[in-house]
Amino acid sequence: MLWTVLAINAGLFFGEFTAGWWADSSALQADSLDALGDAGVYALSLAVVGGSLRQRNGAAVLKGVLQGLFGLLVLAEVVRRLVAGAEPLAPMMAGVAAIALLANLACFLLLMRFRGDDLNMRSVWLCSRNDLASNAGVIAAAGIVALTESPWPDAAVGTLVALLFLHTSWQVLREAWPGWRNAGNNDPQDVNP
Repeated sequence: MLWTVLAINAGLFFGEFTAGWWADSSALQADSLDALGDAGVYALSLAVVGGSLRQRNGAAVLKGVLQGLFGLLVLAEVVRRLVAGAEPLAPMMAGVAAIALLANLACFLLLMRFRGDDLNMRSVWLCSRNDLASNAGVIAAAGIVALTESPWPDAAVGTLVALLFLHTSWQVLREAWPGWRNAGNNDPQDVNP
């Protein structure tokens, strides 16, 4: 299941990043970075499946850090596009985001039953949940950009996606860090012979 959602998100990253660059859209490129981050999150989750509690919590800490970095990168990109005077192409934004929404809905449904397994799987599910909000935001931004012919809705959604990254980062790190620090004391797999 993790291999499937990893492949979907890797494909979404390449498609959305290219479309975001072509459409001059901060929101679409932010969404593409979200897909890249998710692919990395799923790869980390695969790497620690069956690992010790400390390894799984360590992977969750790394995921939280990556989410925070992506949030900061997206904020920088929003500012850069506003300064450069971006003119987003609303039809392309909406079409690509609608495809991404369907793909992310499939991922969300695949992951839903595993969200309570452990912190590692919960962090994976949180990323998937964020994707749905991000895709819906890009579609809404595209509609408002089309109506107003202004880049501000695109920048606003890009900023909201960045803030969602930062919130998720904080949420995951707040739970994972203490678990990572304390897991070595409680997990027999982490004790060196």
